[in-house]
Amino acid sequence: MPSQTRKLITVLVALPLAITFILWAFAWPVARTAPHDLPLGVAGPAEATAPVVAGLDARGGAFDVHTYPDADAATAAIENRDVYGALVLGPRGAELLTASAASPSVAQLLEQVAAQGLPEGTELTVTDVVPTPDGDPRGAVFGVSVLPMAMAGIALGALVTLLRLRGRYAIAALLGTAALVGVAGALIGHSWLGAMAGNWGTVAASLGLMALAGGATVAGLAALLGPRGIGAGAVLLMMLGNPWSGATSAPEMLPSPVGTLGQLLPTGSGATLLRDVAFFDGAGAAYPLAVLTAWAVAGLATVAVVHHRRRLRGGPVADAPPASPAPAMAR
Repeated sequence: MPSQTRKLITVLVALPLAITFILWAFAWPVARTAPHDLPLGVAGPAEATAPVVAGLDARGGAFDVHTYPDADAATAAIENRDVYGALVLGPRGAELLTASAASPSVAQLLEQVAAQGLPEGTELTVTDVVPTPDGDPRGAVFGVSVLPMAMAGIALGALVTLLRLRGRYAIAALLGTAALVGVAGALIGHSWLGAMAGNWGTVAASLGLMALAGGATVAGLAALLGPRGIGAGAVLLMMLGNPWSGATSAPEMLPSPVGTLGQLLPTGSGATLLRDVAFFDGAGAAYPLAVLTAWAVAGLATVAVVHHRRRLRGGPVADAPPASPAPAMAR
């Protein structure tokens, strides 16, 4: 088969398949957005909460209902990231406790669910326990900030690969650039736009770790697979990681198993870590921190090990000085 014919067939087959995959990865979670075991609290006397709990349980696994004795316990559960909100029932009506900082779309959903599930004529008040900051009342800035972090990771890993940085030079480039990206992100999102709260240094460190995990992943895959590893890393961070992150809604709003898988990728775990440290004083941050650290360590270790093996085999090493030409022998 002529080479031009093979190339034509490759384009005709590969591009439509790639576009189909991208559309599936981005459009399917959006089309199936709905609560899936979304943690929700119900507080108050048992005789008052029992009918509400039964009604929520009857929604076919939409909510993971937690019961609490009173509003204080429910508020603590929201601040500790155990639930996204809580319906507090009492003799004078009902109060819905929400946390728009956890997800503005979930907070709106809970208002609709509470209004529909309460007996007719019940007065409902809404209290935002952990609100979004004034600089980003709808959470839009936070949601779109995840994409640049994913792009930063891809670009960082690609540059380290294309510039043929190896060994300690590659690791220094990954660590140093990621730290600077974290500082830049905190200066824009926290200091300038006011879209993030919490401790500035912790926010910067979280953004930097997110960039490091992405960059190290791409660089590690490229060390193993060559330039094809850049594409594999882009799929993990962008094509799957971004739409499966739950950054604009919540992981529990994505169809199964996307919500769970997304939190195992650098983009999803990074978005969750950033939300935890920016709005909830680090509550719930242990798991995403562990996931990000694992990706970062695995990527850095891969870069170092592949470089070491190349040196042992006597292969080309980018950080070795060029050999001096042998002096010409006198005739």
